[in-house]
Amino acid sequence: MPKRQDRIEDGLRQLRFIDPVMAGMIRTVGPFVMKLERNRFWLLVRSILSQQISTKAARTICARVELLLDGKKTAHAVSSLTIEQLQTVGVSLRKSEYILGLAREVETGNIPLAIIGRLNDEKAIELLTKVRGIGRWTAEMFLIFSLGRLDVFPVTDLGIRAAIRDNYALSKLPTESECHRIGGKWSPFASVASWYCWRSLDGVKPKKRIGYPV
Repeated sequence: MPKRQDRIEDGLRQLRFIDPVMAGMIRTVGPFVMKLERNRFWLLVRSILSQQISTKAARTICARVELLLDGKKTAHAVSSLTIEQLQTVGVSLRKSEYILGLAREVETGNIPLAIIGRLNDEKAIELLTKVRGIGRWTAEMFLIFSLGRLDVFPVTDLGIRAAIRDNYALSKLPTESECHRIGGKWSPFASVASWYCWRSLDGVKPKKRIGYPV
């Protein structure tokens, strides 16, 4: 089986060949330097905390929760917190319930993060979305930025839609079907193309390995 980096290089060649607009994004952004989050549980926590708030606010709250945990970013550590403690650092009541529920599901083994990588994409999404607070978008972010799956296309993501609008000269944000029409040819490297969509919104070349977009 080809090494991951070899597959990515093959993917970049394919994307440049089949899609001139994507080729331009690749040229502008530069090398593919996506960093994977090895702490699977914590990526899910960050995803929940980041829902429906600005990037700046999400980073601030995530940092506060990390301080509350004294850097112990585990399900066991999160389980020891109370809703009231989480609310003191800016986590809403609902999100507090979500991340405490997630911690319990992981601790009991109902969500076996250690072996979830053995599942295919749809089975992994099906398992994760059984947890309150985790929808398909959050599960897709997990597949891309933790499991390193290369063919995930999160068409509901606002950043992806904005990048497609801007780069493909559309007058408004594309619908999901329009995203599939434009990005369908990116398979089996849709995750790579999606990463370039996100980075194209930055307007600068990345100087270091960049992970989860939030």
